[in-house]
Amino acid sequence: MAKRMIPFGIVLATTLALPTSPLYAGDFASLNVLGFSADGGIFVFEEFGVQDGSGFPYANRFYIDTSTDQFISGTPIRVRIDDETAEVAQARSDAAAQGQSIITDAVLAENPGYLAGFNTVTEASADPFRMAVNPRPVVPPVDRQIEFRLRELQFAPSETCSGIQDLTLGFELVQLGLEAGMETKLLHEDASVPGSRGCPDGYRIGGVHTFHPENAEPAYAVTIAVKSFGFEGPDYRWMAVTTRDGTIGQP
Repeated sequence: MAKRMIPFGIVLATTLALPTSPLYAGDFASLNVLGFSADGGIFVFEEFGVQDGSGFPYANRFYIDTSTDQFISGTPIRVRIDDETAEVAQARSDAAAQGQSIITDAVLAENPGYLAGFNTVTEASADPFRMAVNPRPVVPPVDRQIEFRLRELQFAPSETCSGIQDLTLGFELVQLGLEAGMETKLLHEDASVPGSRGCPDGYRIGGVHTFHPENAEPAYAVTIAVKSFGFEGPDYRWMAVTTRDGTIGQP
């Protein structure tokens, strides 16, 4: 039996007539960890991208005291160029220039630390609320394993977010005590949701960054992706929780 050939023009017309799903965009900030100070006391990262809705490029730099988990005075540095024809590279350059008086990029580049674990915001198979890693790439391990757990917390929406969402989400982050005699340590717990996060409706652990300076306790930074309501779709921005831990060393 001969096969019936369907004219290409009919196929094309039928394809074009099929209903299509709406396309959504969002502001998925890129993350770049810049490194640590030589003694591990400062952790620095940047996020950058193009703001949805406006099309304005932006770059933000975060300088964190790893012992207190507080921003270094005069930071974060936030740059947005209110010109949709401007380049993200210019925003990044402007932010970098402002940061050199705090700690130079050259020093940070000399102390990059180690990316012990990482899940992008597009990762679908990993647990977004748990990450367990060996702190350094040494086999067999010379360090105790470290594990972090994140739990989302519910808050009433702020005046800005009211009408957009029924609840605004914060989070809690703990470092588990994995061996007998080691206590689980609370690293961060929101009492409220700061306005700088927008209207967050989700969090996930992005990565664990470790640094082992000479003659000082190790420093850890857990980067966290913050999902929030955006103009053209969900926005993802970055934050970090840091800690120094003298109890996590050689077994």
